[in-house]
This record gives sequence, C-alpha cells and structure tokens, in this order.
Amino acid sequence: MTVLAGRIALLTGGLGSLGRAQAVTLARAGARVLVLDRPDIESAPATVAALAAEAGGDIAFVGCDLNSLAAAEAAVTALAASERCIDILINNAALIINRPFEEFSLTEYEDQIRVNSSAAFALARACAPGMKAKAYGKIVNFCSITLNGRWNGYVPYVASKGAMLGLTKSLARELGPHGIRVNAVSPGAVVSEAEERVFGDRLKHNDWILENQSIKARIEPHQVAELVLFLVSPASDMITGQNIAVDGGW
Repeated sequence: MTVLAGRIALLTGGLGSLGRAQAVTLARAGARVLVLDRPDIESAPATVAALAAEAGGDIAFVGCDLNSLAAAEAAVTALAASERCIDILINNAALIINRPFEEFSLTEYEDQIRVNSSAAFALARACAPGMKAKAYGKIVNFCSITLNGRWNGYVPYVASKGAMLGLTKSLARELGPHGIRVNAVSPGAVVSEAEERVFGDRLKHNDWILENQSIKARIEPHQVAELVLFLVSPASDMITGQNIAVDGGW
C-alpha cells in the first residue's frame, strides 16, 4: 500500500511503543518518516535502522528536545525547509506520571504541559507555512481517554491533554481554509513500555482495564497506528476537528 507515497511525515515521541508502531505503519504506506525524539537516546540510530528494515521503507531519526520550545520550533522550521515541506505532523510525544496532585511540583506540572501540548503548538507553527504553500497538510494530535474523568493521579497529564483537544479544535477551524486537516486520537490503555513504567501492579491494572472495556482484549500499538494512518491518508480528507478514541469501548 502506497497511499502516502511522496509524503513527508514528522512523528514526535517516535521511539516509544506507540511511536515505533506508527513509524513502521506510515513507512509501509510509502511515507518518508522522520522520527523525532530526545537527542540523548543512545539506541536511537540502531532502533530507527531496525524500524526501517522492518517496514522496508524510509525512516530517519531527528534528535530534538521538546523541553526547549523555541529551539524545537526553529529546528523543525529548518527541517521543513530542507525536506521541502512536512506534509504530515503527528504530535505523539508525551510525559506521564501517576501520583496524587498535591505531590506534583509546579515544575513537573509545567514539564508535562510543555511536552504534551505546548510543543504541538510550536511544531504546528513550524510546519504550517509549508503546508499552506501546498494547500495540503495533515496534523494528528494525541489526546487521551483520561479526559473522561475516571482516572486518578494524572492531573498534569489530563490537563495537558485537555489543552491538546482545544488546540485540535481551534487549529482545524483556522487551518481548514488552507487545505490542512487537524484531528486528534485518544488511545485507551495501550500495552506499552510507558504502561510498564507507570503501573506497579501489572496484573491488577490489566484486570481493571478489561473490566472497564466493552471489548475484553488489550489494545496494541499497531491498532492505534492504523487509525493514525487513516487520518493522514486521502481517505479522511473530509474529516477535521475530530477526536477519535481507540479504547475498546471504555
């Protein structure tokens, strides 16, 4: 399948479980995928090479720290110019910590807001001029089903995802006249490395997830990647400003 042939996709947080699945899926669809993640990850070159081999496609690494918004925006602006436009921007990067809200410092709160939502604004600013020039672009922002209010211990994370949803709706309205579609994906509880880090009692967590889902099976990263592929492909050209859940019927 080459529905994305000739398209350049920038994917943030591309070395995590969800990111890797998306990189392979988009590359298999014909896109050149630029995997953006922290520059200090020593395994990045080997991981990206393995992803490219798995996909049989074009996947490259971009080292960039989203904690520095101005530097990240400048880096992606230069990247968009060198690639002659980024056609697809996927804001997948996220920080997630679980603890009572009183135990979060202001710095920790600001860190999650910055990486999880403010960075999406900065990178959209960097990519929008090229998209406007081509009268075409796709932006996918990652929200979360935690916005349903049924999860404890994630106040900064949920707040950041609420900001991401507002960003999605407002950007879709503003950029739509320029041929740019902006949508959000809200994954449920996905089997991932992040889940392993956040939850101590894996068996108890797994039972709780299956109890709450209508579909009694765990969500895998590739199932989220398939929705992202749909949203960045021509099949979704008349869809914008939407937030679509992949949550097993929570």
